[in-house]
Amino acid sequence: MLARDVMTRMVATVTPTTPVDEIAGLLLGRSISAVPVVDAEERIVGIVSEGDLLRRPETGTERRRSWWLELISDPRSLATDYVKSHGRRAQDVMTRHVVSVTETTSVAAVADLLEARRIKRVPVVRDGKLVGIVSRADLIRVLARGTTKVAGFAALDDRSIRAAIIGQLNREPWANPFFINVVVENGTVELGGAVGSDEQRMALRVLAEGVPGVRQVVDHVSVQRLAAYS
Repeated sequence: MLARDVMTRMVATVTPTTPVDEIAGLLLGRSISAVPVVDAEERIVGIVSEGDLLRRPETGTERRRSWWLELISDPRSLATDYVKSHGRRAQDVMTRHVVSVTETTSVAAVADLLEARRIKRVPVVRDGKLVGIVSRADLIRVLARGTTKVAGFAALDDRSIRAAIIGQLNREPWANPFFINVVVENGTVELGGAVGSDEQRMALRVLAEGVPGVRQVVDHVSVQRLAAYS
């Protein structure tokens, strides 16, 4: 699944000269947490998020530095902070270094990016121009639709289900297939054998449940806290 499959295409945007109070109203009115800033050619030049509007004198939240910290602070840094908190237009308060993805970026890569950068959304660009945005909410929406279970994956027969489970176990660093027995009949997976922890047992069940065609998982796995199983 790619970014183009889950992205929101009708994206609210502002220009570099959009007033800050209009941006705040847009965020509230659309129930969104950030808005891209685009130029006349629809190229993204920044993004304004709730965090960019958090420290403002209008709300009494402007950051106050102690006098001694101001003495040792770089004037350039102090000036930047002042523009950020007192600026009246998008170009004054926006985050300029915007991380973006393309339409063909995988959903897995988008999720990795959101998690690694601790951001809530990422713009999608084509030839530098904004064409959409993928937010955490978009990924949750996919999950709610059950798309992860049906996106191009046909249900497997019993033999293929068993092969898929064993194949995935061989790729997981937490699993030791040598100690695990897998039997599949009419879509029901019976798991036997032993693992080294309750967490491994839970992960084994989750892995089996995620294979297309699995109707239920019967867990007979025992936990044996021995080094050989961990």
